[in-house]
Amino acid sequence: MKNIISTLLLSAAASLSGYAQQANEAISYYLPTTAVHVNLIIEKTNYTPGLLAEYAQRYMRLDNVSLDAYTTYRIIATNMYTTAEPDTAKLFTLEIDKNHFINNVSKTEKGLLLAINGEGKDNTVIPTFTPSKPQPILNSKDYMSQDILSATSSAKMAELTANEIFEIRDSRTQLARGEADFMPKDGTQLKLMMSQLDTQEKALMQVFSGVTTKDTTMTTITYLPTSEVEKQPLFRFSKYYGIVDNDDLSGSPYYIKVAKKKTFDDEPAAADAKKDKKEKKDKNDIGLRVNIPAKMDITIFNGTGNTLAKEQFQAPQFGKLENLSGELFGKKQSSRLILNPQTGAISKIEALNIAK
Repeated sequence: MKNIISTLLLSAAASLSGYAQQANEAISYYLPTTAVHVNLIIEKTNYTPGLLAEYAQRYMRLDNVSLDAYTTYRIIATNMYTTAEPDTAKLFTLEIDKNHFINNVSKTEKGLLLAINGEGKDNTVIPTFTPSKPQPILNSKDYMSQDILSATSSAKMAELTANEIFEIRDSRTQLARGEADFMPKDGTQLKLMMSQLDTQEKALMQVFSGVTTKDTTMTTITYLPTSEVEKQPLFRFSKYYGIVDNDDLSGSPYYIKVAKKKTFDDEPAAADAKKDKKEKKDKNDIGLRVNIPAKMDITIFNGTGNTLAKEQFQAPQFGKLENLSGELFGKKQSSRLILNPQTGAISKIEALNIAK
C-alpha cells in the first residue's frame, strides 16, 4: 500500500478545483460476486403424421413412419456468461469526512461500487438470441390433381398420389438428361423447372411421410457459486418435455462442477481474517474495500460424463479482500479510483492534485 501511495504522489494526472468539503457523510456500497448464467439452446421438433401415412410403406417403401403426432426436444448448444451481483457479505460503508477529498462516488443501480472521484461504467453485456425463421409448410392439396382430390377412398387417393410422385421424378430425370419433350431455353429456366418439380414432390410426399417442423428456443439457468462443488445437479432435461422440474424423474440430470484455480499466494482463511482484523484498526480506514478475484472453472456435464460446456471466469467470491487506506484521498493529494464492474478489483488508479 505504501508503494501505491508513493507512486501516486509522484505522478499527478489531473487537477480539481472549486470543491467545497461537505459535512461527514457515509455511503453504503456492495462489492460483487460472480453469477454464472448457462444458456441452453434447445431444438423443438414437432411431427404431424401425413393424411395417408398408413400407406407409406406400401406405395413409397417408407419404413418406420409414425401414425401418431409427437414432439421431441434436444440440446443443440450450450454457452455461459457471467454478471456481477451484490455480495451481501460484502456490504461496506464509505466514510467521508473533512480530512479526505472525495467529491464523487459512482455506483450501479444494484449498489455496486464503480468509482471514487470519477465516473465508472457498467459494461455488462447480456447475450441475445435470435431464433431462426420457421420454414413455410406446403399445403399438399394445392399440388394434387383433380383425380386425386376426387378419389372415393384413401387407398385410391394413396395410389394416385404415388403415381403422381413417380411421374414427377421421371420428368426431373428427363430434364437432367436433356430428353424432355419441352426442354428449357437456358440454365436459369432449367433451374426454375427443377425447383418447381422438387416443390411438387415435397408437397405430395408429405401425405405419406408427414410434416416435421423445427424451432429453437433459449433457456437460461442462473447459478451463484459459493463454494467448490464436484457434481451438483443443475437441471433435468427430458427428450419429450424439455426442461423439467428438478424432482421430475422423467428428465435426465445435468450437473455443474465448480473448481477454484489454485494460486501460489493462497492463504489459510484464518490468516486472511487476522489480516483483515488488523487493517480495521488503521486510523486511515475509511471503509474502502476492493476485491482481488480468483479464477474458477465451470463445467456443465450430463450423467454419462459428457461435457456440454466448460469456461473459466473471474470469481471475486473465491478471492481476497483488500483494504485501501484513506491516505489515497488526502486533502492535498487525492486519487481517482476506477473499479472493474464485474469483479470489484482495481481497474485504474491515478493521482489528483487538489488546486487551491
